[in-house]
Amino acid sequence: MALFNPSRDEVRRFFFDSWAKYRQQAALTPLEALALQVMQLHPEYHAVLDAPERYLEQAYFPEMGETNPFLHMSLHLSVLEQLSIDQPPGIRLAYETLRQRHGNEMDAQHDLMDCLAETIWRAQRDQQPPDGMAYIACFQTKARAD
Repeated sequence: MALFNPSRDEVRRFFFDSWAKYRQQAALTPLEALALQVMQLHPEYHAVLDAPERYLEQAYFPEMGETNPFLHMSLHLSVLEQLSIDQPPGIRLAYETLRQRHGNEMDAQHDLMDCLAETIWRAQRDQQPPDGMAYIACFQTKARAD
């Protein structure tokens, strides 16, 4: 099965273009509207989104404490898409448990995003496909934690 695999620049342009369309009050596609919800939850990224010429090529170094806003927003989008169809199975239940525990959607999404990022990182490190069972185990463990 082939998956959609956009390049770094395509992902960044998607966010820049969606933000520009929002600022111009232009119509958004459903995916752009979902991305806009994520962007609006992160005012700390608005200056980046307003300057595509400066940030399209920007490198981010986690080892220096830098957060890649595009990766962060992409993880939010991935989690929101997974929640919309409850795939992998059980993610919606885990999310609801986390949302109730935290009292807000953002922290619940961040818990799931931590699991997704870890799963992706391990797959890249091991040069293997993502381990779906490990991903499910991670978010189930987070949902059970006290």
